[in-house]
Amino acid sequence: MKLKFGSLAALALFASAAHAQSSVTLYGVVDSGVLYQSTSAANFSGTAKNLGSTWQLKDGGIYSSIWGLRGTEDIGGGYKINFKLQGSFTSNNGKTGLSDTPGVTAVFNQFATIGGSGWFGSIDAGRQIIPMIYAMADTDVRGAQYFGSILTAWLGLNQAAGWPGTSTNAPIGALYDSNAIVYNSPKFYGASLALEYAPGGTPGQFQGGTRESAVLKYSNYGLNLAGVYYAGHDTNPFPGNYPTAPAAPATGRNNNNFYYVGAMYTISGFSISGSFSSANSSSLLSKATYNFEMISAGLGYQFSPAFKVTSGYYYLKDRNNTANHSSEVAVGAEYNLSKATRTYAQVGYVSNKGTMNQTIVYGAPVAPGRSTTAAMVGIRHTF
Repeated sequence: MKLKFGSLAALALFASAAHAQSSVTLYGVVDSGVLYQSTSAANFSGTAKNLGSTWQLKDGGIYSSIWGLRGTEDIGGGYKINFKLQGSFTSNNGKTGLSDTPGVTAVFNQFATIGGSGWFGSIDAGRQIIPMIYAMADTDVRGAQYFGSILTAWLGLNQAAGWPGTSTNAPIGALYDSNAIVYNSPKFYGASLALEYAPGGTPGQFQGGTRESAVLKYSNYGLNLAGVYYAGHDTNPFPGNYPTAPAAPATGRNNNNFYYVGAMYTISGFSISGSFSSANSSSLLSKATYNFEMISAGLGYQFSPAFKVTSGYYYLKDRNNTANHSSEVAVGAEYNLSKATRTYAQVGYVSNKGTMNQTIVYGAPVAPGRSTTAAMVGIRHTF
């Protein structure tokens, strides 16, 4: 009996020690507010009609509401195995967000990755937010938020290129990329490198549907610098009536290119940022279908650890048609009620010309070619 009890005690001790090498965390965010917008549209088409002003309870004034699981196992020698499952949901109705296929939702629509990390950095495989978004957020005073930021401006480029907004498979880089393999290097004197490759999976076409990107960042002494290169092959969005209409075959002959350089400097509570971007398509079969540029500038001040004000200006230009251009300005204030809860108030204005339809709020279409004002107040809680 004593031997049996001792064996059970040893087994329990071993199991406890093994468990101590692993961890799993459940986490999430709920972000919701009231939005007013002076124009609206049914979709992101450049010919959509103005449906008039709208009042609505809107999810994601800063970033989307999310929930997820992440875990790490220490396998020894400084190496770890990591996984992350994260999905967005709409807080006002509880629905999950999109996957990369129009009309199909997914539970873990932002992250579904497994990978490893160690002295070399980290490698993650699966659906994930791609490195270029983090680089843009690090060089935007507005932090690539869902309301009036470098994120909504960049999405404006995608909309102008024909992205319908019903799929995360946008032509000028995807906010969320499926089938992606991402490498992040460790920092070396403030510099780091991120590389992405996403196989297309098209039989007989090695380059069909593939995506690749490279991000070089520097962060030190209050200065953030970022350079981005992205190339997508046949990643133009599906037709608006997909899946009833077949999508064009992925051959690798049609390419979408995006280049970005940005900087942000913070000193004594003041932050200033600026960036320049170029986006174009190229094809072995025909001339480019789009050619855009994007310019941004931002200014912010941290009044106290709990309160800050940020502002940003975002200009888009169609190089193929000078009548198509847009300018947006946004200002926001955030106050932390606690470590977990933040309130915010934001206002934005966009002047769209021609067929441009740069949005002020992610997921809230505006009427193309019209000036639009938006304002939102909300609360964000993490758990």
